[in-house]
Amino acid sequence: MASSSLLNRVMAFFRSPQGRQLVDRGREGLNRRGGQGRPGANHPGSGGKLGSLLSRFNRPR
Repeated sequence: MASSSLLNRVMAFFRSPQGRQLVDRGREGLNRRGGQGRPGANHPGSGGKLGSLLSRFNRPR
């Protein structure tokens, strides 16, 4: 697994406004392509590890 410092940097990025914007844009793209691997309640488990990680940062605001 990746070092914890790298993980912390990635998590900090996703918490930042730029990270949120990027993730939102990526999820919109996935929605348009049919939603495979998209994190969210209506696609349980489809995103795998990454999907569950991203869904943690993308709670409804």
